[in-house]
Formats: sequence, C-alpha cells, structure tokens
Amino acid sequence: MTRAYQWLDQIVFDLFRQLRWSFLPPLLIYFAYGIQGVTSIAGTFFVKEYLDLEAAFLAGLAFWVGLPWALKMPLGHLVDLIWRWKYLLIVLGAGLMATSYSIIAALLMIPDQMAQIMPANAWYVTSALLAPCGFVLQDIVADAMSVEAVPFRRPTGEQYSVAETRAMHTTMQTLGRITLIGGFSAAASLNVWLFSGAEALPQADKGALYAHVFLLALAVPLLSLTGILVALLQRFSQRTKLQRNGLSPEEITQRLTQPRDPVELNWWYFIGGGAFVALALGAGLSDLEQAQELVFAGSMLIVLLLIRQLIKSLTPEQGRALVGTAIIIFAYRATPLNGAASSWFEIDVLGFDQQFLSVLSLIASLLTLLGMLVLRPMMANNTIAWIVTFLAITEALLSLPNIGLYYGVHEWTAAKTGGLVDARFIALVDTAVESPLGQIAMIPMLAWIARNAPSNLKATFFAVMASFTNLALSASSLGTKYLNQFFVVTREVTDESGVIVTPEDYSALGALLITVAVLKLAMPFAAVALVQLSPLRSTD
Repeated sequence: MTRAYQWLDQIVFDLFRQLRWSFLPPLLIYFAYGIQGVTSIAGTFFVKEYLDLEAAFLAGLAFWVGLPWALKMPLGHLVDLIWRWKYLLIVLGAGLMATSYSIIAALLMIPDQMAQIMPANAWYVTSALLAPCGFVLQDIVADAMSVEAVPFRRPTGEQYSVAETRAMHTTMQTLGRITLIGGFSAAASLNVWLFSGAEALPQADKGALYAHVFLLALAVPLLSLTGILVALLQRFSQRTKLQRNGLSPEEITQRLTQPRDPVELNWWYFIGGGAFVALALGAGLSDLEQAQELVFAGSMLIVLLLIRQLIKSLTPEQGRALVGTAIIIFAYRATPLNGAASSWFEIDVLGFDQQFLSVLSLIASLLTLLGMLVLRPMMANNTIAWIVTFLAITEALLSLPNIGLYYGVHEWTAAKTGGLVDARFIALVDTAVESPLGQIAMIPMLAWIARNAPSNLKATFFAVMASFTNLALSASSLGTKYLNQFFVVTREVTDESGVIVTPEDYSALGALLITVAVLKLAMPFAAVALVQLSPLRSTD
C-alpha cells in the first residue's frame, strides 16, 4: 500500500503541489484550445448530412488546414519582437475562431441567405481555414506566456536556483499538456450530454442542435481572452502589493519583469515565412492539379534550410542526433490515416450515432490524460528509436479491430457472447487502448530539445522543429488523400427530393484499412532502421 501511494504521489500529486497562480493565464488558453473539440461531432455530421464533399477532397482540405501551423517560425519570432504587445495576437486569434464558428452556425440557421453570397461548400472551406489560423496565433502566445508564468524571484526578492527554475518550467509544460487534454475531456463530456437522444430527432431538429453547438462554441474564444484578463489582474495585484511594501518603481519593475536578452531582428524567419505564404497562395489560387504537393515541397525546403541554421549552433554529435531524431519522428507522424470513409462506415453500417461517438471521444481524451502520466517512466528510460518502434507496433496491432469490424467479426463475437461483444464493445476497447499513443509521439522530440538546445535558442528550436513535425501531418494528409483516391469509397448522397445522387459503396474500405495498417508499421520501421544503421544513430 505504501509503495502504491508513493508511486501515485510521484506521478500525480507532486504535479499539483507545484501549481502556482501565475500558471493560470496560459493554462486558460490551453484549456480553451482543448475545449474547442466540442464542435467535432457536430462538424462531422454537418459535413455528412449537409454538404456534398468527397472523402478525398476532405483529406486534401485537411492538408490546407494543417499548414498554418508551419508558420510558427516567423510568428514565434514576431512574438519575441513585440513581447509587450503579444496579447494582441490572442485577441486576433479569438476573432478568427469566432468567425469560423459563426459561419457554420449561419449555414445551419440561414442557409438560403448564405447561399446567395457563395455556395455552402465554399463557406465550409473558409470556416475550416479560419479556425486553425486563430488557434496557431493563440498557441504561440500561450507558449510564450508559459515561460513568463514561471516566477524567477521569491516573494522576498531572492532569485530561485537553477534547479528550482528548471523544475517549475517542467511542471508548467506538463500541466499545460494536462490542461489541454482536460479541455478535450470537457468537450467530449459536453457532447455526450448534448447528443443524448439525437439519433431519434428529425433532420430539422438535428440541424438546429448542430447550430446550437456552434453557437455554444463561441464561448471558446471568450475563454481564451480570460487568460489575458487574469494575467493583467495578477500583474496589477502584484504591483499594488509591492507598492504597499514601500518599494520604488524601479525595484517593482525588477521584481515583476523577467530579464531578457535583447532580441535582434532575424530576417531569415520572415523571409522563410513570406516565401511560404507566397507559395501557398500562388499554388492555392492557381489551377494546378498538384498545388498541395507543390506547397508541401516548398514548405519542406524552407523548414530544412532553417533547421540547417539551427544545427550550426550544436556540436557535430548533437547535430547528427537532432537530424536522426527528426527523421524518425517525421516518419511516424507522416503515416496516412483512414480518412472520412472509415467514419462514414461506422455511422452508416455499424450504426454509431452522435452520442456514442461522443462517448468514444470522451474515453479517448480521459485515457490520453492517464496515459501521459503512467507512461512517463517509459519515455524517460528508453531511446527515441525504441519508443517509436513500440508505438508503431502497437498502433499497427490496434488497427486490427477496425479491420475486423469491416469484415463482420462483431457478428461472430456477438453470437458467441450473447450480444455482449458487439461492434460498440470492440470500438470502446480499441479506443481505450489506442488513445494515449498519439500524444506520446511528440514528447521524445520536445524532451531532446529541452535537454540539448542552446539556452538562448530553445524557443527557436521548439518553433522550427514544431513546424517540421507539423509538416509531417501535412504529409499524412496527402497520403490519406492518395489512398482515398485509389480506394474509392462513397456514402449515399440524396437531393432535396430524396433521389439518390451518389450510391453507397464501401467495397474498397477493407483494402484501404489494411493498407493503412501496413504503412503504420512499415514507415516508422524503415526510418528507425535507416537512422540506427547510419552515422545519425543516437542513444539519447
């Protein structure tokens, strides 16, 4: 019993003992980012029931939606340059998020008026692109606020030791992840409640419910703005307290303002960001069939050039380790996904309704939170190559239940267990086991940077490497699009009179699921083998 309590105390309780009120502002913004998932279920059913978009198109749209995150490099440098005014980017991000939610709500509430301006599909694409732009702005500022939230002086004015400061930064970042996942859990819980009995509603009432969800989501940008308000109130309270203690204005400034080295404008980040924007807009507005591929290749070239600049500040051994680590993480995150076709099958054939999908989302977020805590020792005591190999094998094995559901394994298990192990039971178990894995993938990279990046370039390393690994998600979206174009899956689409425009056809879904499972194993394994058999091999 004592040993179990010590384990629980070390993993869970110690994190919350180190919580400080100064951590609250960035945690509120992280929580707002997590709770925006409240629109995920409504958004999925809105696209399926109100729009005529193919799975390949949606996979291609996911590529464009992921690209704003590659702009973290110039935006991160911008935050450093306008440090005193960085909160303005939070306000701008909140405005973009609110606009995105309002568009979908309007499409559901006043579709005819919206259609007079432009088609519903075009409105949806606009909304899908605005939201991530808002999120990336807020995420960058929240990261900066998380550094500022860690106090550097005690209330007496004495500076904390290096070890104490390092521990507080670690706690701040860990709590940031926990708060983010906590937001996902809150959103999933809210969806379970909102969609209770939704499957029995007539279509008009379902549309009204979806509109209600997107109107409710307008509270998300408001919540992120409370982070600014709390930060300003905390600073005002601290300043007032120090004034009452008789400190001079100069002493108060020294107590409240963390020392920062002068920031020199580095045009390379803005040139790279400008080239990226020009490339994306040029390709996006053109009629090129391979616009997404062109933007991806150009973005990758820009990021690789900036990584080359970062490597110059490392020792040769560290530089090789960074490149090897980046290759392994990129290959793992770039594996294609099933795409929207798998969700359509679950809804149309397996009968998964809004509330059940909300329950799956809730279980995934709660177990992700638990998995991050429980699996920390594994991440601390093993190499990145070992961790990615473990994740690849596990995810490939966890693809088998979904493949089995397509081929009807649930019918056999239900018959053998008196209906207990049916399709929903298998989906619940699969989600419960798989959910913690996705969040673990990036932690080894972040840990490496925290340990090895130069002290004056850590923020730059985080921004550049985050952009690189986010491009891996864009590569994943491209791969998903190619697979959905090769294995064509269609859902039933009807016109206003009920005439079937596009018939349902899930015959190719089985081959798609098997191919994705094989790639989940093959791509990371190939990258690990390539790195570990080359001079890029690292034991870190």
